[in-house]
This record gives sequence, C-alpha cells and structure tokens, in this order.
Amino acid sequence: MEPPAPLDTQAMRRSLHQSPQYFRRGFGHEDAAEATMKTEYHSDLIQQIRSQNHTYTAGRVTIHLAESFGFCWGVERAVAMAYETRTQFPTERIWITNEIIHNPLVNARLKEMAVEFIPVDDRGRKDFGGVQRGDVVILPAFGASVQETQLLNSLGCTMVDTTCPWVSKVWSRVEKHKKSDFTSIIHGKYNHEETIATSSYAHKYLIVLNYQEAEYVAQYMLRGGDRQEFLAKFARATSPGFDPDRHLEKIGIANQTTMLKGETEAIGKLFERTVMQKYGVDHLNDHFLAFNTICDATQERQDAMLDIVNLPLNLMLVIGGFNSSNTTHLQEIALERGLHSFHIDSCDRLISATQLEHKPLGQPLTTAENWLPEGEIRAGITSGASTPDRVVEEVILRLLTLAEAS
Repeated sequence: MEPPAPLDTQAMRRSLHQSPQYFRRGFGHEDAAEATMKTEYHSDLIQQIRSQNHTYTAGRVTIHLAESFGFCWGVERAVAMAYETRTQFPTERIWITNEIIHNPLVNARLKEMAVEFIPVDDRGRKDFGGVQRGDVVILPAFGASVQETQLLNSLGCTMVDTTCPWVSKVWSRVEKHKKSDFTSIIHGKYNHEETIATSSYAHKYLIVLNYQEAEYVAQYMLRGGDRQEFLAKFARATSPGFDPDRHLEKIGIANQTTMLKGETEAIGKLFERTVMQKYGVDHLNDHFLAFNTICDATQERQDAMLDIVNLPLNLMLVIGGFNSSNTTHLQEIALERGLHSFHIDSCDRLISATQLEHKPLGQPLTTAENWLPEGEIRAGITSGASTPDRVVEEVILRLLTLAEAS
C-alpha cells in the first residue's frame, strides 16, 4: 500500500505566513520582555564566574563552569515572544500547545501569567476541545505538527509561532526529501514533540533513535530480512503505509536538533556508505541526500561538555528539565567518561550532604546516598539550553552551603 498523497505543506506555510492572524516575530514589546527576563533569570554570580575563566573557588569547592551552557538564542526568543504575547493580548485567552521549553521554572511562570496548556491524556493525546475562535495559541520552540497547525487555523485562532529557526531549517530539508520522493530518515525520539512536528512535514519517514537502530536499517537495506519484524520494531516510528522493501531505495537524513552531534554524523556516514555499497559510488546522489541540520547551540554545549569532562573532576552536575533531550545528552557524555555525575532540574534536588535526588538515564527519579565527595571538591557544572542562569546559580550556592556544613 502506497502512503497517502503528500500534503503541499510549503503552500500551507506560505498561506499561513500571509495571514493577519499569524505572528512569528515580536510585537514591539522587546524591551519590556527583556527586562522581565533579566529580573527573573539573570545571575550576577554566573556572570562573575564567566569573567573568571569559568572557575570559582569557595572553601573546599572549586567550580568549573562549562564554556557554553544554558539559555540559547532560540530559547530566549521563544520565551520573550511568549511574554510579549501576554502584553499584546492582555485580556484574551491564551493557550500553548506544549511546554514553551523544557524547563519547569519557565513553564510555571507562564501559568502564573494565565497562559493555559493544552491538556494531554494518559496516552499522550492532546485535547483541543477547549480552544475557541478568537483564542490566542502559542506554538512552542519545538514547533507544532502540521495537523495541529491546520486545526488551529481552521478554528480561526491567532497563532504566535515561536518555533526555533533551527527546527524550521530541518523542516525545509525534509521538504526537499519529499519533493524528490526520498524517504526521510530522522535521527530522533519518535515521541518527542520536535520529531513529531518534523515527521509531519515528511511524506515517507523512518525515525531511528540511535546508531544501533540505524545499523539494523542499514543491514536490512543491504541484505533484506524479516519484513514483519522490521515493521514491528518501528511500528511507532514510520509513516503510514511504510514498506521497508521499497521505501529505503532513496533516503535523506534529518535529525531532531537536540540529539548528540557525533551520533547524528555517524548515522549519516553509515547510510552514505550503505547506499554506495548497494548502488555504487556513481549513483550516490540518486539515492542519498544529507544536509547539516545540527543546531549550533546544541553543538556548542556538547563541545563544551567534551572539554569539561577532561578536567580532573570528582563531581559533575548537569542541570535541566528531566524531559529535556539536549540536557540528557550532556549527561550521557559525562557518564561515558565514567564521571560521578547527576542530572538534576533544580537546587531542591540537593537535599543534604548525604542525599541527592536525580534522574538516571532512562530511569525514574531516585535518591543517591553519600553523593558529596569528601575533602577537596572539583565540581563540573553545565546546563541544558532551556535552563536559566538563575537556576544554575541556585544549584551552585546550595552545593557550597552543603559542602561548608559537612
């Protein structure tokens, strides 16, 4: 069975961008939004540490702050636009289709501003039943799916689109795949809102989580295999009507912008080699398309993490929302180096000198005992792209207090 005919999403987006009910820039309240964000999220201590070669010593603790961490430009833009939206529409009912970014502090602040979040049921399905004509709806930094955008447009809602330009760049690449009748192989998490949005712009797609899944696909491309096993393995990660025996003949690579840079590059190289092996070097361009869609901010934070893990540390704290993909990948880098590292989302997780609440990779929240090293503490600190400097400051101050008291 062939997938349904592709929707002309480029035409849809062009039409949307011309609508007087659609906004993807600020409303002229930038100064007020910037002042509010500085008050709520800025940190004098973090600025001081930055000015001291990213190092700070107090008592028995030396802090090594990553060269690049925290809020990126896309996140700042999205949050500022959300703040401006409330100023621009002071009395209207305002919704947001998902978390504006993956940070509990920022999302809680929006709720205080009477921004309502689209409800989600136990199966992860959103309920737009409460949205009415004339309501204002914010599309978050991760973007919104084609289906959600069409629904909101049909309801006559005012849309404020804060989608990160790097995410939009990936969508443009996927559009090129579709135009050339290529299948988009997306390196990402099939249930992450960014990947959901990206795949909605594709005609045929396959989502691979990691290099191991990509290898499975590459082997199937070269040698064939159990078709039903393949479809079962990727049941939630393929387009309707996907056929691995036909839809892997022409492939293009895309990615969720917050995945590990090195793994995305390795997956691209794997499929490039696979296509050359199957069809020959001379026919590579007939069967393979690849573009660099790795977010600059993600890359910078991962590069900074690769630098800091080479220092002689005996403690690493990775700060960010537990559902933040880019933060999780920073923690992966630390654990790959065998560091004594913990992923936390706020200073409240540092319960005492003997107890710390954290989230291990792929596991529920748990409590670590005796986590604080004895004697000299050499602590590496970094944070994901959705984490305000104020949160990082609070973690550092809490760490210093616990170390001094123990």
